[in-house]
Amino acid sequence: MSASSPAVRIVVADDHLVVRTGFAALLDTQPDFDVVATASDGAEAVRACRELSPDLVLMDVRMPGMDGIEATRRIAGSPEAGPRVLILTTFDLDEYVYDALRAGASGFLLKDVTAERLFDAVRVIAAGEALLAPAITRRLISEFALLRPEPDGSPATALAALTPRETQVLRLIAEGLSNPEIAGRLTVTEETVKTHVSRVLGKLGLRDRTQAVVAAYEMGLVVPRSRGPR
Repeated sequence: MSASSPAVRIVVADDHLVVRTGFAALLDTQPDFDVVATASDGAEAVRACRELSPDLVLMDVRMPGMDGIEATRRIAGSPEAGPRVLILTTFDLDEYVYDALRAGASGFLLKDVTAERLFDAVRVIAAGEALLAPAITRRLISEFALLRPEPDGSPATALAALTPRETQVLRLIAEGLSNPEIAGRLTVTEETVKTHVSRVLGKLGLRDRTQAVVAAYEMGLVVPRSRGPR
């Protein structure tokens, strides 16, 4: 960590004492991390964020009282305000995770994650990059989007803010393509793709690519796969 790069300030929220102290202790082994608080529920996490302005919250999705979904909604309610949220979950295909992504979380990890994977995830999300491979996010959303009612607001109005090329880029993000893959598909430079992605996020008020995938499904730009009869 260089002198020009301050430590990533982190809040760890989990209702189990052993889990939250364990994650906090693990994160504190890294010189570029600073665990500024722990929280036993969502309300404590929200309060800690208001008082301490951390960069990232490691958030358990299932907690008594205010759960991780509502806490995420309050913490990540706007593109500019609040830290990024990294969800902890027991199962990767978990409807709570889907709801947390809709609420503004930037990604999720399984609780049995290795230490190195945890460290990498915190650094990636703190840097404002997408943690999850788009295909993984797409798989999760495809699994649960059919179970949810349509959100309030007009998807057509939101899409109208985008140019045809920006809409095309958003669709390709949601289909799981990386920036180099999108550049190849559209026969443009990767820098051009980065510019389009930045404009899409800005116009739609989204924090990152994870949110762009969610938005594409919510707006009907990409249709979830039908899971068919069980």
